[in-house]
Amino acid sequence: MAPLRGTKRKRRDKTRKTQPDPLSSLLPDSADWWDTFSRRISVTLSIPIEKLEFESVMKMPRRTFNYICSLVKDILMTKNSQYLFVDGSAMGVEDQVAVALRRLSSGDSLVNVGTAFGTNHSTVSQVTWRFVEAMEERGLSHLRWPDEDEMEKIKAKNEKIKGLPNCCGAIDTTHIMLCLPSGEPNSKVWLDSEKNHSMVIQVIVDPDMRFRDIITGWPGSMNELQILKSSGFYKLCEKGARLNGKSVKLSDCSEIREYIVGDSGYPLLPWLMTPYQGTDNAVHKSGFNKKHSATRSVASRALARFKDMWRFFQGEMWRPDKHRLPRMILACGLLHNIMIDFEGDERGEAMMMHSSCLHDGNYKPQVCGVADESGVAVRDALAQYLADKSGPA
Repeated sequence: MAPLRGTKRKRRDKTRKTQPDPLSSLLPDSADWWDTFSRRISVTLSIPIEKLEFESVMKMPRRTFNYICSLVKDILMTKNSQYLFVDGSAMGVEDQVAVALRRLSSGDSLVNVGTAFGTNHSTVSQVTWRFVEAMEERGLSHLRWPDEDEMEKIKAKNEKIKGLPNCCGAIDTTHIMLCLPSGEPNSKVWLDSEKNHSMVIQVIVDPDMRFRDIITGWPGSMNELQILKSSGFYKLCEKGARLNGKSVKLSDCSEIREYIVGDSGYPLLPWLMTPYQGTDNAVHKSGFNKKHSATRSVASRALARFKDMWRFFQGEMWRPDKHRLPRMILACGLLHNIMIDFEGDERGEAMMMHSSCLHDGNYKPQVCGVADESGVAVRDALAQYLADKSGPA
């Protein structure tokens, strides 16, 4: 994972070896906690308690929620600050996680979340930030580059989608809108191609919509090429330290190294395949573009799911803390992966069917135009291989 701007260096977490296993070490299902909590919020949410369902409030199954609580419990409970509801009762781990998740997933204001959950807005702010810090410390194992065995499975899944061999994932970016006063120093740096103030997120996604790499914190004035070149992922690939697994030999004896796919805003490189541009209607080129697009679309779906689940990042954010925001994005990226780990792709696809969020829907496609000669050769070989194998797409 590339470093995030605004992330402070921390001492190595000595508790990491004792992290709970994501599939087995869950907190016991605390029915008593939900009974108490649901009674507390049923009045403020104006929902009869018999109709108040856990998933409708938390936007995730109880099993996933329990795991998140188990992940951050030790850190939240060792903090000196004690958070209270307005009636004076202390918040437990589940209460704090519920408040933070509601703030991040609903996108409601601090005041509205506080009113709904029976606490004040400053407590909502503090609890949410403590939760983000805890996720940074304990959840990073859910965002990692695949090992060799995992990568073989990823490549097999990608090839099954539309036939692209040795493809390791898809890369894409999205914008988080910011509302900044024109008089703010360096405000123009945050202006993007559509004249919006924004912060950019770049992700690399596997075929199950997991984020395998995230870089964020960069201003909207930077394009995809600039952000890519600023990432640790790019530097590792250029050094041969990433996407350096087994090559595959095509029927014409061409050897194809591991690569990812990206849209036309990215450069064509030996390890990054972009679509053909121009009006050339050669069958093998148009066929490649269709299969490339089908493989690449998983990244767009993942980012749309991310924005729809974590509505905190929808709309314009009023004068956000630009040092804390990247860390909040990272925490929600970890939660995005945890939900996939526990719930699989089916729920994610179901969510996308009802999604109201268009990932960067108002942004026009960009064209980079940078093409490495070796990248051109790899793409031509892939296009011809796909044409020979299956004919026109």
